Parts: sequence; structure tokens; C-alpha cells
Amino acid sequence: MAATLRREGGSTSGLEAEIRHRLNSNRETSGGQGAAVALVAALWGTSGPFLRVAAATTEQQPGRGRLGQLLAELRVLSLNRKYLVPFLLNQAGSLLFYLTLASTDLSLAVPLCNSLALIVTLVTGKILGEDIGGKRAVAGMLLTMLGISLCVAGA
Repeated sequence: MAATLRREGGSTSGLEAEIRHRLNSNRETSGGQGAAVALVAALWGTSGPFLRVAAATTEQQPGRGRLGQLLAELRVLSLNRKYLVPFLLNQAGSLLFYLTLASTDLSLAVPLCNSLALIVTLVTGKILGEDIGGKRAVAGMLLTMLGISLCVAGA
């Protein structure tokens, strides 16, 4: 891009400096970006099991079609505080994730958020009394933590 501007006779010093600044700032993950990634994972991971528990309370309404059933479930869930609070926290996590992507290296933020959210989901599910899968789930969590460590060490 800079070479093209030079050939066309345009000034590249400001553009090159901006590109260098953005590349260097994306390579370094600050503590704030790490905290944002961890907060996104915590919001996503803790809200998932609570959403599952709250959504399990909806029942089939006899004699309603698909649209009627959908509207009845939306009404019940939107008035259910046990569903609405985790849903809003989950959406806040999604908004924070979107904002974090603007200032964090994509190849690091996305795997970290998703894998940490998986671990938080399993731990939260276990605390809520869900069956998380036994030894295989623990082995999966350990392998996930190993992968996270490798991603952070390689950054």
C-alpha cells in the first residue's frame, strides 16, 4: 500500500506511521485487554448454565401452532427474571467481545474467549449440579488450559 502511494506521488510518512503503530499495538496485549477477554469468558460461561436452567421451565402449550408456541415462549421468557438477567449478561459479554476485538489480536482473543468460556461453563454447570461428563470433561478442561497456555506463550 505504501509503495503504491509512493508511485502515485502521495505522502506516506503519516500513513506508514499509523500502520506501524496499529501493528505494534495489536501485537502487545495489555492487562486491560486480558481483563476484557477474561470478563467476556466469565459473562458467557456463567450465563449459559443459568439460561439452560431458566429455559427448561417453558412448557409446550397444547393446541397452539408453531407461531403461537413461539410467541408464548417469548412472552414467558421475557417476563422471567431468572432467564432475562443471564440473557442480558450474555449479551453484555457479546458487546464487550465486539469492542475487545477492535483493540486485540484476533488470532489470540477469539480462541481465548471461547476456550475460557467453555471452562467457566463447565465449572458453573458443576456448581449448579449438572453432570459435566466425568473424567473426560476434566481431561478436556486440562487440554484446553494447556492450549490457552500455548497461545499466550506464543503471543
